[in-house]
Amino acid sequence: MLEISLTKVANVILMARELGRAEGELRAFLERLSEDEQVDLVALMWIGRGSFDADEFQEARETAIAEATVPTPDYLIGTPHLSDHLESGLDELGLSAADEEDDLIRGG
Repeated sequence: MLEISLTKVANVILMARELGRAEGELRAFLERLSEDEQVDLVALMWIGRGSFDADEFQEARETAIAEATVPTPDYLIGTPHLSDHLESGLDELGLSAADEEDDLIRGG
């Protein structure tokens, strides 16, 4: 279902939590993602904030593509509570990036 790996989502979540000091790193990371991966992040974020339900994931992806007016990294970085929305979106889809986050924090 997701075009983006849980490890990459975990990276975004961790950097978004530290946006004050990691904005440049997060922007560079987001810019290196494929368009499909960026679209997945937007769709996940929207599901996490309640704009779409989990069963509307494909519709959220299509809307993200159709309504994109600014570069995706700018949009995501400008979204309040991005990390919380991404975690909630994963939860809604029955997924979790907690193990991947732990691995990244431990340097594994």
